[in-house]
Amino acid sequence: MKRWTAIRLDEIPEKTDGWIPVREHLGISAFGANAWTKRETDGEVITPHDERSTGHEELYFVFRGHATFTIGDDEIDAPAGTIVLVKDPALRRGARPLDDETIVFTAGGKPGEAFTVSPWEHNMEWSTEAFPLYNDGRYEEAAAVLRNGIAAGADNAPMRYNLACFESLAGNTDAALEHLRLAFDGDPNFVEFANSDSDLDPIRNDPRYPR
Repeated sequence: MKRWTAIRLDEIPEKTDGWIPVREHLGISAFGANAWTKRETDGEVITPHDERSTGHEELYFVFRGHATFTIGDDEIDAPAGTIVLVKDPALRRGARPLDDETIVFTAGGKPGEAFTVSPWEHNMEWSTEAFPLYNDGRYEEAAAVLRNGIAAGADNAPMRYNLACFESLAGNTDAALEHLRLAFDGDPNFVEFANSDSDLDPIRNDPRYPR
């Protein structure tokens, strides 16, 4: 095992919509670490959110460019080199880039607990590999990616739901029904979402379809 690594942040490929997966790329297991550029979907560099679900303290470092952070009711001007620390997980935070070259590095973890990868990050890591295959109609290959993700520990309702969709489209009815049942058990909100999801049409009329 290599005992150290040196890499420029610019050398880590952006994976999807502004996300630079630092922790995944370097194989970090002790804490969360990512970097973000301007997102195409909402124009933010840090999407407004809180960390109630993880309990994480989060550190933000403006690596390049210039951003405006909104932390609770406060607004912070943050040129390159600025560090912003948010200790309260319940405090809503976000950042807007003031130029298109802005990159914000983030690190975080829950005090007093060993780090575990969040379901959100697990989903991002595996879904960004699977969805291009899905978009190309390569449903069996997309399903195989998510199966590997679940086997690696990314076992949560969104992963099971997406896998159910891929298995449904691939013609794997038994597997699709089982993953859909597990998704519904994990998050009942998927029941309503599934009602209009055409990916599940191949299995919808099966008498075993979970209601």
